[in-house]
Amino acid sequence: MTTRDRADRCPGVLRPWIADDGALVRLRLVGGRLPTESLSRLVRTSAEHADGNLHLTSRANVQLRALAHDDGCVSPAFVDAITEAGLLPSPTHELVRNIMVSPLSGRMGGRADLRPAADRFDELLRADPDLAGLSARFLVVLDDGRGDLADRSLDLGAMAVDADSAQLRIGSDFWGEVIGLDDLPEALIALAQRFLQVRTAAPGGGALRGSQARTSGTTGPRAAENAVWHVDELPDRGSDFAQPHHARDLRTHVTALPLPHGRIPQIDGLETEHVAVPDGLLTPDLARQVLAHAGPEIVVTPWRSLLLPDLEPA
Repeated sequence: MTTRDRADRCPGVLRPWIADDGALVRLRLVGGRLPTESLSRLVRTSAEHADGNLHLTSRANVQLRALAHDDGCVSPAFVDAITEAGLLPSPTHELVRNIMVSPLSGRMGGRADLRPAADRFDELLRADPDLAGLSARFLVVLDDGRGDLADRSLDLGAMAVDADSAQLRIGSDFWGEVIGLDDLPEALIALAQRFLQVRTAAPGGGALRGSQARTSGTTGPRAAENAVWHVDELPDRGSDFAQPHHARDLRTHVTALPLPHGRIPQIDGLETEHVAVPDGLLTPDLARQVLAHAGPEIVVTPWRSLLLPDLEPA
């Protein structure tokens, strides 16, 4: 079992990481989905407050860096800009909204559309005050049955086995029961709540006081964090936590080929364009090209690229 004497230090808008070039913040996107209008606002915000670029992460999130700060606090104007862009829906839970979803789910391939389940899970997560105490590294991964996220390390997750059901995943090693997609968000929330209880009771798992969440000009205590950040860090890699053990469903033994760049047909007759973002650095010039022909939504992928879905066929 892993033991630590500190909370994690993953950055957020209200808890930036202070680097040599200034403050760094991370914006968490459910399944990488980003309204195009929010991206447009974010490009302007980076030009005004950061280095002008948007930095894509391997968890399908976006980072801004080189922000001015005062004693570790970013400016109120920056926080307001992010809030107005719709990218800070919950100041109390911003650090724990780590939810990855197969990027093309519901549009092409896969067995099920997991976007509704991800949105419902995020809603329930933000409604539970205790779940703000999860580590900012705690990750939920939802694979729609194509296997594109099957090899990702995770704390909790699921893989679709048909259009209406999915098998739960618990840590890197264990599988739960097969349940209906309508029940999936609540099942994952129940597991996350139980993890908070189990990690505190685990040997060496006493609660620690996390960093103070910093806001624009004010500070306040974040929920108590624990040195056990992940399910895999529980005794025996979470074997007891994952009880009762279930065999891995044969339908989950799938993998996906790398996603090609360019136009990809959707099941509804529209198309998605997969855009390469070299080194995950979305520069102002590339952002302008993307915004010029994007539809209403953009999807950041775990491969640090962009999907422009719902386009009319070229």
